[in-house]
This record gives sequence, C-alpha cells and structure tokens, in this order.
Amino acid sequence: MKRFSYDDLPVSRWRNGGGETREIMSFPPGEEQFGWRASIATISADGPFSLFPHVDRVITLLHGDDVLLSAPGVQHRLTPLQPWAFSGELALSACLNGSASEDFNIMTRRDSWQATVAITSTLACSENGVAWVLSGEWQLANGEKLSRQQGVWWTDETMQLRPGSDDAQLLFICLSRVL
Repeated sequence: MKRFSYDDLPVSRWRNGGGETREIMSFPPGEEQFGWRASIATISADGPFSLFPHVDRVITLLHGDDVLLSAPGVQHRLTPLQPWAFSGELALSACLNGSASEDFNIMTRRDSWQATVAITSTLACSENGVAWVLSGEWQLANGEKLSRQQGVWWTDETMQLRPGSDDAQLLFICLSRVL
C-alpha cells in the first residue's frame, strides 16, 4: 500500500500546452510500458487527447466546468463525478465549457488489466486498486485515516476502506488482472 496526497504528486506539462498531469502511479514501477496508470489532470485549454493504443481509459471529472469530448462519431459531455470509459485509440478532442477543469484518469493495458470506477460513500474493498478521497474522512483497515485530496494505491493485498464521516465520498478504482 502506498499513500499519496495531491500536493506531493509530480507535475508534468502537456506537450500541446493544454494542461498538466499529476501522476499517481505507473505500474509496474520503472517499466517503460505500464500495465495500469493513475493520474489527475488539469485541462486548461481546448485540444486533442493523446492516443494510447491497446489501452482502455476511464476519466472522471473531479471539479470545474463540463468538458465536451468529441471524435468522429462520438460526442460525450463530461460532468462532475460521472466516470466515462473509452478506448485509448479514440482520437478525442476536448472543448472546455468555461474555465479549467480537473479530472481523474485510470488507464489499463487491455491485455493485462481491467478497471472498474465508482463513486461511493459505503465500504469499499478490493485486492488491487486506487482510492481518492473526494470529501470527508475514510479509514483503512489498519486504522490509518485519509481525508480530502489524499489517496492510496495497492496491489496484491486486500484493501478495505470505511467511511469515517457522514460526508465521506470516495472515487474507488478496482483493478483486476486479465487472465
């Protein structure tokens, strides 16, 4: 298990100048080709998304104005806390509906990992995953606590998170290996 907080995540500017990414984890660590990758991105200008062949993606708008994502034959409006799954081969462009927005991204290499993303306020448990506190307080099985803009990722261990306050809300990603 590895804890993280927003302020401690390294920031990388996008090549197209339209935003920045705070990488949480690229797993396995140190390998050129990830099996899964979690990050928080700020979209500050209209423009294309990067292509990721053989990768499935789920994006969840955390806060900010809606973002219209479009590609030939596809149009989707990102709204807060509504995860949207799409193929990394899809040539998407983002159009902001106001000011900058921030989103949570999970990418999984299709031949090795799958992700299920949910917003929850109840007990959450999985063997591999990433959790990001949206509001309130959450308690890990070992008694440690997480609060807003903090998270945890883990592999090959059962992780259980319980809400620790009435306003607790969690972005929970359950990761599973493709057999």
